[in-house]
Amino acid sequence: MGTDGIAVFSRDVTKVFGRGDTQVHALRGIDLNIRFGELSMLVGPSGSGKTTLLSVITGLLDATSGELVVLGRQPAKLAQEELILFRRENLGFVFQQFNLIPALTAAENVAVPLLAGGTKRQQAVQRGEEFLATLGMAHRAHALPSELSGGEQQRVALARALVHEPKLIVCDEPTSALDGRTGHAVMELLSATAVRPDRAVIIVTHDSRIFDFADQIAHMDDGRITSLEQNRKNGSPANGLAPNSGALPLAEVELRASPATGD
Repeated sequence: MGTDGIAVFSRDVTKVFGRGDTQVHALRGIDLNIRFGELSMLVGPSGSGKTTLLSVITGLLDATSGELVVLGRQPAKLAQEELILFRRENLGFVFQQFNLIPALTAAENVAVPLLAGGTKRQQAVQRGEEFLATLGMAHRAHALPSELSGGEQQRVALARALVHEPKLIVCDEPTSALDGRTGHAVMELLSATAVRPDRAVIIVTHDSRIFDFADQIAHMDDGRITSLEQNRKNGSPANGLAPNSGALPLAEVELRASPATGD
């Protein structure tokens, strides 16, 4: 099995919930490669298996069968403590609902992965402040989540996912709560993280406006990958949010959040 340049290698991966007559086949023989240096999207209707596949890749769920290699390791063969350490060191998560800790400031929220990895608090928070500054959030570093707009919370969530330099970034609907211009700015940031040869980004999304940012799009339905688009970025912009379309830099965009839609 050759996995050079491959961040995630899956062959015939299945996931079954329940037993007997109550079985639900959430994943049905998934074959997919996620390459380093690229941004891959999992798209499809609700219930198609996108989130289940993301959960299996990140080790939050065990695959029922098949072969899965993530960053050179097989999650199925890791003990629980090893799996926790593996996720902490190598994965960055961006959640649809942000999941910021209410009692912590923006900088402290960003610092959480560093603190979990053993970095001293003062150093971790300082790094959090510096990272927020690169996103135009220096003036909000000491604000609590309740004092931030939805778009500002999204930037904090992105900073938290990136601050510990993970090799695999996974995002669940990162633009669903954002207006078009802000969504473009967020995707510019995520695209910038994916061009590094030692990092990959996976996005689960319903947002067709951002499809042109993807290097690869896996279309899913009924637990299967029904089609795979490669080199999407080389295609013609279809939705007005393609890369290099002249949107403002993230630091200059006023982020406005709209109600999130469920998966």
